[in-house]
Parts: sequence; structure tokens; C-alpha cells
Amino acid sequence: MNTGGHASAQLSAALAPGGDIPAPHIEYGQLAPMLLVFGVAVAGVLVEAFVGRTWRYYLQVPLAFLGLAGGFAWTVALAWRDDPHHVAAEGALGVDGPTLFLQGTILVLALVSLLLIAERGDGRAGAVGGHFAAQASALPGSEAEQRTTQAGVIQTEVFPLMMFAVGGMLMFPASNDLLTMFVALEVLSLPLYLLCGLARRRRLLSQEAAVKYFLLGAFSSAFFLYGAALLYGYAGSVRLSDISAQIGKDAGNETLLLAGVALLSVGLLFKLGGVPFHMWKPDVYQGAPTPITALMASCTVVSAFGAILRVYYVVFETLEWDWRPFMWGVAILTMAIGSIIAITQTDIKRMLAYSSIAHAGFLLMGVIASSPDGLSSTLFYLLAYGFTSVGAFAVVTMVRDAGGEAGHLSRWAGLGKRSPVVAGVFAFFLLAFAGIPLTSGFTGKFAVFKAAVEEGATPLVVVAVISSAVAAFFYVRVIVVMFFSEPDADGPVVVAGPATAVAVALGATATVVLGVLPQPILDLAGQATTHMFVR
Repeated sequence: MNTGGHASAQLSAALAPGGDIPAPHIEYGQLAPMLLVFGVAVAGVLVEAFVGRTWRYYLQVPLAFLGLAGGFAWTVALAWRDDPHHVAAEGALGVDGPTLFLQGTILVLALVSLLLIAERGDGRAGAVGGHFAAQASALPGSEAEQRTTQAGVIQTEVFPLMMFAVGGMLMFPASNDLLTMFVALEVLSLPLYLLCGLARRRRLLSQEAAVKYFLLGAFSSAFFLYGAALLYGYAGSVRLSDISAQIGKDAGNETLLLAGVALLSVGLLFKLGGVPFHMWKPDVYQGAPTPITALMASCTVVSAFGAILRVYYVVFETLEWDWRPFMWGVAILTMAIGSIIAITQTDIKRMLAYSSIAHAGFLLMGVIASSPDGLSSTLFYLLAYGFTSVGAFAVVTMVRDAGGEAGHLSRWAGLGKRSPVVAGVFAFFLLAFAGIPLTSGFTGKFAVFKAAVEEGATPLVVVAVISSAVAAFFYVRVIVVMFFSEPDADGPVVVAGPATAVAVALGATATVVLGVLPQPILDLAGQATTHMFVR
């Protein structure tokens, strides 16, 4: 296949005397949610450059809220149109039912996460100034850091960085070729590397998390790019539909194909946190500012799974007998290791990180099912898990002592007696993670397990049920510590700013509604799968 010669001939014809280079056709209406988020991110950079420090916060917060809310409203409008099944931007992006559902999920979860990021505290228990360092460039413990902290300087660069990350998250599951997908991966990752190092307290731990995330993320990106190169060598194209068509013809080099699938999967599974590509997750979740951890635990997971679903449902659907055994192994390891190692954790955020790893294994069963039911159940699970995660991390930001957030499990002893409402809400989130009936976690797990059983993955479901039982132990352990232990005299206090309280309320409400009345969202997810991924 002489694709290079054909492309050269086309370019020569276009550049010949009298030849015009055709202008690309961009469907701005179809891409408006993504373009709006990126536009607000650029506007946020301009605010940082030209607006005085005093007024930046008061401009950045409403600007970010309007950008995310406008993007969500436009996404809903696109979803309710006649037939959301389009290829846009010269074939680089797909606008279809699953993509719009995923983008809407990312935007609504980003709105809730923004409440945590925008919180600046009420002055008690070291909460003033919010969660972010006053000056990112100042060395931890230096005179410059102490001076800016005492001056009450507020970090506002986090808002455009967050918007760029969310824009990349929107592009990632919509990407219809591997190069666009790689660009989206980098656009969502680079701002997160910076945001992870901006914690106001425990600065060294935060910066260590950022460096680990950056180095391992760059390593995984290299795997992704090498896999894309091998698939280009196999199919002569990076377009997902072209690679799928070439696989259907079975006319290429199978070694290039299988190696490309393996390397591409490494890059995608790293961003998801699947075992054995999970080692970054506990360290980064622990060291990053907790609002950023909430953003990653919800929006980044949704975006990464969206990309995995698009790749495996569009490109590798006919190869399932080749990749299914590999994905079985990854799912089993992810569920088992995430659940077992979480038992040994004494830090709340690290425990929730390993919980996230275990849930990634449960979600992978929707990929393995490779059916419309598997896709729709995964979409529902992502929405349900995202709301519960944001709510749980929001509660973590509220429990504080003199050193900041009370991360160690022993500091949560007796919280049920000090603050029964906060402890009760956190216990509810933990029970939802465990999959207790009448919570969104139970409905999501049941839907994914059912889809996997229908596609012949019953042994995998058995492993998942056992892993869920193991996971229930460490969730219940936290509840026991909160309600059946005596509080310390110098125990932490609950600091609930108004924005954080709203985030907790939204997370709890969604967890209840999706558990008690899940059918409307299940129907919406099922309707999204009627317009499957475009090819």
C-alpha cells in the first residue's frame, strides 16, 4: 500500500500553479461544547495576564462555571437532536450517542469538582486560602512562601489549567483517529501534572506526586505513541475506521497489529489505573490537592474509559478473541489487587485510590462484554461512580486539624460523635462504593455484572463478587472507626465551606437517586447506545 506516494501526489496537485488548497470543513455546532471549554481556558489565561491579582478570583470562578455549564447545556441540546451520529473536523472527531453521554458526564462532574476547587475556606483550622499554594514557584518552607501565605495570596492559575484539562477530557473519548487521541491525551494530562504539585500544605509530598505522575505519564504516552505507529504501519492510516477495515480484510502484518494493540492498551490502561499500570495512582491521589484528586477520580476516569470503549468497540471489535484473554487478566488483577491492598492502607486518600483501582476492574467488564448492554451499563456506572467519588473526596476536605486535612485513619476516630451528619454522609458514600442495595453503586455493579454474564464472562463476575466482598471489609472498617471509637481530645474538626457543602449534597443526592430511581438514566444510557460509535 503506497499511501505515502498517493499523499505526495495529492499535495503536488494542490500546490501546482492555479491549484487551491481546500479549506478544512469544521462543524462548529457539533464541536461547540469542546470549543467553548477551550475558549474559556484561553480567556482565563488572558485574565491572569491583564487583570490585577485582587480581581482575578472573582472573574475566574464565574467564567469557569459559565464555560462548563454552557458546554453541558450545548451537549444536552446535541443529544436531543435528530440523529447524533456524525464525523466532524475532517474525520478527526466523532459526535455520537456514547460520546455525548460521556461528555455530558464529564462536564457535570467537572462542575461539582469546580465547587471544591473554588472553595477558599472560612478561616478555621487552617482552611483560609483554600487548597492550593499561594505561589507555586516558591520553594516549600522558604521565606517567599511564608511571605505570600501570610499576605493571603490566592492561587488562580488553577482555573484555566483545569479548563484545559477538561477540554482534553472531552476530546479524548471523541477522537476518531490515533493522532487526535494522542493530542487529547497530552492536553488533559499536562495541566494535571501541574495541578498535582500545587497543594497548600504538605508541599513536598505534593511535588513528589506531580513528578511521579509526570514521569510515569510521559512513559505511558511513549507506549501509546509507539502503538499508534505500529498500527499505522499495519493499516497505512491512523483513522480508527481505516484500521478496523484493514483488520476486517486480514491483509496486513499480524505481528504489527498485535504489538500495536498491546502497546496502545498500555497507554490507555495507565490513564485508567489498571493493574499492572496502577502504581502512580495511590501516590498521586494522596499528594495532590484533594479537589484535584476528586477531579481525577471522576472526570479523568470517565474520559479514559470513553477512549478505551471507542478503541475496543470501533477498532478491535473483530479481534476480541485476541485481546479478550489479556483484558480478562487485567480485570482480574485490577479487582483483586485493588481490593486486597486497600485493606492495608491507613491513609484515607490512599484507601480511596485503591478503591478506584478496584472499581476500574469492575468497569473493565463492560469493555469485555463488547455488547450494547455492556456499553450502556458502563456509561451508567461511570456517572454513578463519578458522583460518589466527588462527594467522598469533598468530605475528606472537610475533616481538618492544625496540620490541614486529617488524612490518617486514626484521626477519624469518633468522628460520628463529633459530627454525626458528616460521618453519616461519608459512611453512605462508602456503602455506595461497596455496592449496598438502594445506592448507585449497587445498581451500577448489577448492570455491569449482568452484561458480562450475558456475554459468557460468568467466571469474571464470580471474581468481581468476591472482590466486592473483600472491598466491603475496608469500607466497613472506616465506618467502625468513625462510630465505634472514642474521639481524641485534640481530634479534627469539620470545616464546611458553602461550596464544599453544596458539592457533598449534590454527590449524596445523585448517589441516592441513581440507586433508588435508576431507570431514567439507564434508559438514557441505553438510548445513547442506539447511536453507537461512528466509524
